[in-house]
Amino acid sequence: MQAMVLHGGSSVLQLETRADPLPGPGEIRLRVEACAVCRTDLHVVDGELPHPRLPLIPGHEIVGRIDLIGDGVAGLGVGDRVGIPWLGHCCGRCPYCLAGTENLCDAPQFTGYTRDGGFATHAIADAAFAFRLADDGDPVATAPLMCAGLIGWRCLRAAGDARRLGLYGFGAAAHILAQVACWQGRDVYAFTRSGDLAAQHHARTLGAVWAGASGETPPVPLDAAIIFAPVGGLVPVALAAVAKGGRVVCGGIHMSDIPRFPYALLWEERSLCSVANLTRADAAEFLAVAARAKPVVTTTVYPLSRANQALAELRAGTFQGAAVLVP
Repeated sequence: MQAMVLHGGSSVLQLETRADPLPGPGEIRLRVEACAVCRTDLHVVDGELPHPRLPLIPGHEIVGRIDLIGDGVAGLGVGDRVGIPWLGHCCGRCPYCLAGTENLCDAPQFTGYTRDGGFATHAIADAAFAFRLADDGDPVATAPLMCAGLIGWRCLRAAGDARRLGLYGFGAAAHILAQVACWQGRDVYAFTRSGDLAAQHHARTLGAVWAGASGETPPVPLDAAIIFAPVGGLVPVALAAVAKGGRVVCGGIHMSDIPRFPYALLWEERSLCSVANLTRADAAEFLAVAARAKPVVTTTVYPLSRANQALAELRAGTFQGAAVLVP
């Protein structure tokens, strides 16, 4: 197999040839058809998430077909198309798992962080965390749903029944979520980097009723806001934009420090919360919704060997939607 590998001491991935991996008990091997590039991959590669397993193959928005099955796997067969998400394994025994909040597991494994991911021609996955996908789907368009779509959906659920919804950071997750929210009958307000007119135009074409820079005040108070950009300074900005009783949801796994802000921004029963990881129930629910809402996923495709370029261009914000690697 070929893989783009992260080693310690450098944020540059190296293209390597390795022996094809073999699945263990309860695992599957898939031939990767597409793997989207997530901002979390940037946080891993740039050292903003501590203690990755090194050397590491990043990538956790994987679509592929099973070509080998380990012992004890039931319900999946060779040739099945599956999706592999960020949460790659949970213990099933801790209080969080037993309470149905496996996203908070005390002993989790994460694809492309603590176990090898999908920036490769082949990947190993826990069969219990593989999602069956339609045979006739487009793997490039489906790959971003495995994290950008899933975490966006969990964020939307955390935002409640908000009619006027603000999205701060209009990247892979927001451009999918905006379409789902519009399909649900919500009004979407998109906030982008200052001067990013292309992203603002993209948001409007996907149904946003308003789009502007993150520092701008929306034309009406918001019922809720979701922050996808990893910028802590947006927290007080978003709190100032939501109405009384509104909620601000932080959807990223990493964010720069939140600055001090006056209590008045939080008063009047505004709330602030974070969203961590996802559950398999989230995935089942979202994939069913996506099949009906049919969001159009905007992608920029790169060959596997250009993973470093994809990461650099994601970091710079030079494309709309999601980057996807195709081996």
